[in-house]
Amino acid sequence: MSHASKDAIVSVENMSFSHGPRTIFDRVNISITRGNITAIMGPSGTGKTTLLKLIGGQLRPQSGQVTVDQQVVHQLHRRHLFELRKRMGMLFQSGALLTDLSVFDNVAFPMREHTQLSESMIRALVLMKLDAVGLRGAHPLMPSQLSGGMARRVALARAIALDPKIMMYDEPFAGQDPISMGVLLKLIQVLNNALNLTSIIVTHDIKEAFTIADEVYLISEGKVIEHGPPDDIQNSSSKWVQQFIQGHYDGPVPFHYPANDYQTDLYG
Repeated sequence: MSHASKDAIVSVENMSFSHGPRTIFDRVNISITRGNITAIMGPSGTGKTTLLKLIGGQLRPQSGQVTVDQQVVHQLHRRHLFELRKRMGMLFQSGALLTDLSVFDNVAFPMREHTQLSESMIRALVLMKLDAVGLRGAHPLMPSQLSGGMARRVALARAIALDPKIMMYDEPFAGQDPISMGVLLKLIQVLNNALNLTSIIVTHDIKEAFTIADEVYLISEGKVIEHGPPDDIQNSSSKWVQQFIQGHYDGPVPFHYPANDYQTDLYG
C-alpha cells in the first residue's frame, strides 16, 4: 500500500538506509506536499542532510523507495537523474560559491552549463535572479567581498537559476545574524509563493522553521517521531517532542551518556 498522497511531489515510502553498521533510517515514511514549505528537524546526527541526498539521488536506500515528481529516484538511469536534478535547487549550508568567479558569474554558471541561452538572455536572467534576492547591485563583486548573509543570498539566486520545482535548504539559518536570518526567512517564503516552488528545509532552528513551515517532520534514531503543522507539534503530548522544541537539557534524551555506576567507576 502506498503512503504517497496525490498532492505529494516527494514521497519517501518504507525507506531504510544504513551507513556501515549504523542505521540512519528505519522504514521511514515522509510525504512532501506540492507547494508547501516542509521542515525536517531533529537532533544532530539523525540523517537530515542524508535525507536530502536520498531525494537528490546521491545516495540509494537499502529498501523502500524515494519518489520525486512520480519518478523513483534510485531507479533512474544517469541521464534521467540529471534531468530530474535540474528541477531541484539546493542551498548548501556553506553557500558553496565558486570563489574565483564574480557574483554575476556564479549565478550564470548553471545557465551556461545546462542551457543554450545567449549571453544577453543570461545577463537579463541573472540580474532578475539577483534582484529577487535584493542583490542586483552586487553583481560585479567577488565572493570574498560579501558578508555571510549576502553570500547565502547569492547562493540562493544561483539555486533558483534554472527555475526548479523543488528547493532544498540544508541548515540555511546556520551562522546568520538576526537580520540576515530574517531576510532569508522572508526570501524562502516569498520565493516559494512567487515561483510556485515546493521547499524542504533541514534545520535545527525551531522558532524560524515554525514561522514559515506548513508542515514539520521530527526525526530521531531512524524514525519519524512526529509530523504535522507547527501548531500541532507545539501542542504535542510527547515528552520527547517537548524536550526538543523547548531545548530542555534532560528528559527522554538523557543528559548523561550510558555509564556504569558512578561510585563503582570512581573507586572500583
